Amino acid sequence: MPIVEAVCKEVTKGSTGLDFGAGTGPVIAQLLEDEGYRMVLWDPFFHRDKKVLDGMYDFIVCCEVIEHFHEPLKEFKLMLKMLKPGGSLYCMTELVPHPSEFESWYYKDDPTHVVFYSEKSLHWIKETLGFSELIVNDRLITLRTNNDQ
Repeated sequence: MPIVEAVCKEVTKGSTGLDFGAGTGPVIAQLLEDEGYRMVLWDPFFHRDKKVLDGMYDFIVCCEVIEHFHEPLKEFKLMLKMLKPGGSLYCMTELVPHPSEFESWYYKDDPTHVVFYSEKSLHWIKETLGFSELIVNDRLITLRTNNDQ
């Protein structure tokens, strides 16, 4: 729900969003459509229409997906390219804990989780790719583009 609540609070109804990594049952996309947003789905396994990757979107939601990226920089560049000026990327993931807590951290035990993020790495993504803003609110990560991108 944090992604849905953030979109509803920050994005004009009727805007078009992309559910990047929608999975088998795109719950977030359905909840946002119920709130008046137009949603497009992409998933490399379940929603494979590559034409959607050529589109431009007001916002992108990426829930419990970025930890599965084998090439994170490539995927973040792709998502940035698809955002309209002033657009927002909303991601949900667990941030890597303090090294002393890593061994008992449940999130690392999922074999499909191949990359983990810290606030420092998210700031690097922001700076390297040229996002204008990064907001980290617990598990909700928001990256925004400039209005004149």
